[in-house]
Amino acid sequence: MVISAANATPSLADMAEVARRIAVEAGLKGLEWFRKPVAVEVKGDQSPVTEADRAVETLLRERLRAAFPGHAILGEEFGIEGASDAPVWVVDPIDGTRSFITGWPIWGTLMSMALAGRSSLGVLHMPALGESWVAHAGGDCLFYAADGQVSTARTSGCTSLAEARFYTTSPDYFNAGEQAGYEAIRSATSVQRFGGDCYAYGMLASGHVDLVVESRLQPYDFLALVPVIEQAGGVISDWQGRPLEIGSGEQVIAAATPALHREALALIAG
Repeated sequence: MVISAANATPSLADMAEVARRIAVEAGLKGLEWFRKPVAVEVKGDQSPVTEADRAVETLLRERLRAAFPGHAILGEEFGIEGASDAPVWVVDPIDGTRSFITGWPIWGTLMSMALAGRSSLGVLHMPALGESWVAHAGGDCLFYAADGQVSTARTSGCTSLAEARFYTTSPDYFNAGEQAGYEAIRSATSVQRFGGDCYAYGMLASGHVDLVVESRLQPYDFLALVPVIEQAGGVISDWQGRPLEIGSGEQVIAAATPALHREALALIAG
């Protein structure tokens, strides 16, 4: 599907499906390097980047330009292109590069389309697992299983920290000022697990995880996750409870229910 004069206003559902197909194709490109020798560099922020990251983002940009001419694109590796007042696609070609370069299959491709800075649709695709979550404003969060089955994803309904299954990618990602809040959450929850990157949010949307708290994230790390969590029945925000936008900071908290979100926010801010 291409946006043209004859098809200037496609539905969010149509755009989400196009984005899902692009993400799947991009995932196949990433798999060409997975568990094989790959050149790794260290960026200025000390995060790793590979030739696979750049190749996948190049493909994403090519497909998005073809499908949505006139839209802007913001990606982790190549920055922003396009008009400042246009809808903007925010992409992370390989979320979880550290997992990717260590052969761990928990890395994903993230795509979001933002209007006025807010995410209207999101795609979370896990290439090595063959799983995807796709959601848009006003619709359900759909889970695409590796066997091709499609179902509606729903959060767990957990309302208490004492019963919550908590994930964060790494305790090392919290700075000195954030450590107390992280420790309070860790101590208050029922189960604590680490790793996962974007996959933890998919697990939250599908009801297997109840709470995710993270820092050091950028818009391309979290914007795609906003519709996925919200349309599955959960809540996602920054640590002050504000909606996540392109200009949001690095702190993210996602919970299965508003009640759990409120309890976690109170604790982490304490």
